[in-house]
Amino acid sequence: MAKQQVLVLGAGQLARMMSLAGAPLNINISAFDVGSEQIVHPLTGNVIGHGLNNAIAAADVITAEFEHIPHSILDICEQSGKFLPTTQAIKAGGDRRIEKQLLDDANVANAKYAIINTRDDFNQAIQTVGIPMVLKTALGGYDGKGQWRLTEPQQADSIWNKISASLEVNPQQAIVAEQFVSFQREVSLVGARNAKGELAIYPLAENVHVNGVLSLSVAIDEPELQAQAEQMFTAVAEQLNYVGLLAIEFFDVQGQLLVNEIAPRVHNSGHWTQQGAEVCQFENHLRAVCHLPLGCTKTIRPTAMVNILGQDSLPDAVMNMPQCHVHWYGKEKRPGRKMGHINVCAHSREELTLNLRQLASVLDPAAFPELQHHIEQL
Repeated sequence: MAKQQVLVLGAGQLARMMSLAGAPLNINISAFDVGSEQIVHPLTGNVIGHGLNNAIAAADVITAEFEHIPHSILDICEQSGKFLPTTQAIKAGGDRRIEKQLLDDANVANAKYAIINTRDDFNQAIQTVGIPMVLKTALGGYDGKGQWRLTEPQQADSIWNKISASLEVNPQQAIVAEQFVSFQREVSLVGARNAKGELAIYPLAENVHVNGVLSLSVAIDEPELQAQAEQMFTAVAEQLNYVGLLAIEFFDVQGQLLVNEIAPRVHNSGHWTQQGAEVCQFENHLRAVCHLPLGCTKTIRPTAMVNILGQDSLPDAVMNMPQCHVHWYGKEKRPGRKMGHINVCAHSREELTLNLRQLASVLDPAAFPELQHHIEQL
């Protein structure tokens, strides 16, 4: 197979893992650091070029590892005719207003919502969406940031003061008010779609968050819920004419799914596929955007993913566990930062629970809060 050059907008861990997955397929990855406008090697971080136009000229395909990319950069990439999935998809992932309209257009169930730009909009949202509600910035905000909860009418003035500050900082900003959904759990689905409209969808994962950040993700086998998720995934992917790997997070409300949000890229909750699926999410994204046949998404063994947050080392006992696989991101240590993840495998679901318990027993509880508790709840 001829060597292909893929430019990834963004130089973080997802570009890093795409590079590792692409090398065996003769796909070479370079990463464009959106902040510095430098072209860097996704594994070493070494600067290998400068300027977006130079990076585009050298690429066969352009894709993205995150959604919050300036529209000016996306527009330049779109003009090249090399960008996949689509700039519309990336913009939808980075702006909750566009995302909500997309879900409505695809006729996919999601929480009742309203767009807030003024105090009058806020007051109207209280009437139409109702209390309790969750308020989220339309632009920016991730891992629980840029969000507030309004649970009592008397909180309205205080909450408005907080969200109006966000509106003042950025004239392009808005607030999306969502009905508070009483859900049993969050699940997510990752899958790939190619230019022919063919799909390769992975099993659902059940997700556990601590302080708004994904802590634990476990692949599950629930056919009825899987079928429902795949129908919604297909509707969104076709609405976008999507090419690449797409992730959708859902609220499970007593067996009925509501879309929480979409991520037009490889996703944290799909990291388990590196050890748990025949072909991982990173390889399938590259296969899709490089117009190669999609790979098998079959689960080959029960697998879970544990995020490593704010830590740059682990006890040696973790490496001694034969079914634990550590993936570091090469980042400088910072509190709460995603530094890496651990994929835990097993021959059965029961053994997976035992292996997760064993892992939790050797990890620092302060660095992995509530992990043991959540394992028992799965």
